[in-house]
Amino acid sequence: MSPKTAAAPVFIFDLDGTLIDSVYQHTLAWSEALQQEDIHLANWRVHRFIGMSGGLLVHALAREAGREVSREQAERLQDLHGQAYAKRVNEVRLLPGARELLDGLDRFQVGWAIATSGKRDKARPALQMLDLSDDVPIITRDDVERAKPAPDLFLAAAEKLKVELEHCIVIGDSVWDLLAAQRARALGVALLCGGYGEEELIKAGAYRVYRDPADLLAHLDELGVRVAN
Repeated sequence: MSPKTAAAPVFIFDLDGTLIDSVYQHTLAWSEALQQEDIHLANWRVHRFIGMSGGLLVHALAREAGREVSREQAERLQDLHGQAYAKRVNEVRLLPGARELLDGLDRFQVGWAIATSGKRDKARPALQMLDLSDDVPIITRDDVERAKPAPDLFLAAAEKLKVELEHCIVIGDSVWDLLAAQRARALGVALLCGGYGEEELIKAGAYRVYRDPADLLAHLDELGVRVAN
């Protein structure tokens, strides 16, 4: 079946920092992993790369520290990050309005999917927090050749939703989400709850910037969602 034109916008959500308040747990987990490999960076510098795929992120962080990492060390760092994040996963919570936003889109008969750079096993606890039904399209790093800032995740999500990506709105919290959205020719909308500033998100291509999922829910009409008869 060929993709169809959506009568209403279709939403593709990033996960960490967009629906789940987990960015700083990931930041600390990467910092811990780096330290175990004798690579030292301030946490704020680590935070700037959260949202990239794990492989790209490792090499970006090593470059920031003036280091090079082998393929084996890069894989080890990703494993160490997973172990460090697992120790913090109980601290993670839904962002304000996340569940209500998804329920609202269902109520307004708006299609949506989740596309995350995380592998499915690492994303599972966050996805379970959202209590999603089995028919929700979910794209993870395991499903694509390249993750953000490449557009593959969003392209795969649009394919599952059976719509052209030009008719999708990508919701993310980082400049990497917005770069991937632009490369996929989708409209990008940003949330502040991942720690990036409004100005840099707009410069990265955000059409609109909202505080968090609750704020986005209150302004769905600005994105072309018909919320009243």
